[in-house]
Amino acid sequence: MSTGRDPETARGSDDIDSRFGRYGGQYVPEALMPAIEELEDAYRRYVLDNEDGFMDDFRARLRDFGGRPTPLQRADRLSERYDTEVYLKREDLLHGGAHKLNNALGQALLAQYMGKERIIAETGAGQHGTATAMACAHLGVDCEVYMGRTDINRQRPNVFRMLANGAEVKPVDVGRGTLKEAISETMRDWAETVEDTHYVIGSIVGPHPFPRLVRDFQAVIGEETRRQFRDRERVGESPDAVLACAGGGSNTMGAFHAFRPDDVDLYAVEAGGSTLAVDEAAGVAPNSASLSTGSEGVLHGARTRVLQDGDGQVVESHSVSAGLDYAGVGPELAHLVETGRVRAVNVDDDAALEAFHRFSQLEGVIPALETAHAFAYLERHHDELGEEVVVNVSGRGDKDLETVLEETAARDVENAPDMSVFEATDGVMGGGHLNDAGGDGGD
Repeated sequence: MSTGRDPETARGSDDIDSRFGRYGGQYVPEALMPAIEELEDAYRRYVLDNEDGFMDDFRARLRDFGGRPTPLQRADRLSERYDTEVYLKREDLLHGGAHKLNNALGQALLAQYMGKERIIAETGAGQHGTATAMACAHLGVDCEVYMGRTDINRQRPNVFRMLANGAEVKPVDVGRGTLKEAISETMRDWAETVEDTHYVIGSIVGPHPFPRLVRDFQAVIGEETRRQFRDRERVGESPDAVLACAGGGSNTMGAFHAFRPDDVDLYAVEAGGSTLAVDEAAGVAPNSASLSTGSEGVLHGARTRVLQDGDGQVVESHSVSAGLDYAGVGPELAHLVETGRVRAVNVDDDAALEAFHRFSQLEGVIPALETAHAFAYLERHHDELGEEVVVNVSGRGDKDLETVLEETAARDVENAPDMSVFEATDGVMGGGHLNDAGGDGGD
């Protein structure tokens, strides 16, 4: 992409800084600059200044349609296991099953206030696509979602949910067919349709003002957590640590933002994949740990930490979790890690799968594979985190059950349940088709 303006000097409307340290900026084609500037203006007017009562409308819809606030639950069995007070911020209980609705509803509503008639979005794990489809159905706006073919195949339940909510799902077959390619295709669409279309980006990535806009819509997670924690009896004013998984970083910054002024350790848990090594010859990073192993570069309109080779070419990322399978990270999170306010850590695929089963069995909550990375880090490092720890449960794991079944069968995963029951029902679970069991699905 060409540089629409110099990120070293660019500032947003009314001096809203477009950068986080040296990260951020607006690396976009000139054709997109009018839409970017229009969005900057709308961000200032409606989100920051609450013009026309926008934020009041947004918060009311989050409450009535989304089901906020979500609970802060003490994890009794994990607390006993680790001899640590463990609390769960239950974003899996938000309407749609993940934190994604906070941002999707906010941006879809903002687009309506801006007079846009069409919404486009990208999705990896399908949670953002589902949330956007639900928000658009709620508001009566046309919705199209770009999704990589690889992710469509491994996240079929969420594809069905998007279709059920009236969205059009547009497969992306270029590259690996994952989140990076889906974002690129959505940006191409937006560049050609800016007059009547708003792009609901799904994370704190992209050109300014998207990282701040998405963060501000997701900040409700940490705001609620901070208030709920302080309201509990016999508990200190703040937890010792907050953990959240980190891909692009929307749930991460949503959980962290309110705690930034406090004496609280913030851990961004990345997807370590199969190894942290990068195969430059093959153009592959078998992980999605751009904070831990990436270098400074430009991706999707912003300067940030990127998985790339020595020539600056973005390499293919990997994670067992579709929602973390991304070669970059939000510029604000990159800045906070660089300055030491946030600690970037990582766990591998095997640890995440083990944590998925362990947490499900101990707490009766099936977590998203993304969230399972945070629980894997808790399992291995709980004695380093302090006496009171909050884990953001970014989403529920219904969408991941087929992936977990396949990945668990392919490796020796500690704590995995006995899967032999599926041997007798292979036509139902193993074939991968809606009507494998026969019949017309009438009942």
